[in-house]
Amino acid sequence: MSTVSEPNESADVVVWSEGSGFAQQIAAGPHRLRGDEPESVGGTGTGPSPYDFLLAALGSCTSMTVGMYARKKMWPLERVTVWLRHSRIYAVDCAECETKEGMLVRIELDVRFDGPLTAEQRSRLLEIANKCPVHRALTSEINIRTRIV
Repeated sequence: MSTVSEPNESADVVVWSEGSGFAQQIAAGPHRLRGDEPESVGGTGTGPSPYDFLLAALGSCTSMTVGMYARKKMWPLERVTVWLRHSRIYAVDCAECETKEGMLVRIELDVRFDGPLTAEQRSRLLEIANKCPVHRALTSEINIRTRIV
């Protein structure tokens, strides 16, 4: 049985639609964004798609985490660039995946570290890249509670 209650006043992000299309208004603290789908799938292309936002969250978290670690170690990291893409693959085609049936979301993340870093420093930064909080959230069990308000 669903219950109706008041919205959470302490929500981090609020998303709403106006009209019949896919376009969304997004409030994230003081920031205002738009989300949409590309025209090729019926949207108007006025903003990033939901998966674009997901990849942006992972990419920015990865870059921030690596940068913070390098600054703490006083390593000569000058720039971090992260390229991301997502696709859907058959589980049976994923040797390293536990799930063996159905489809999976695959995120490919390429990262470049600019600066006069040693091979050991680059290797460690790659390890740190996989430990950003968003990466950990996406690879852990996620519990989403949805309710009518």
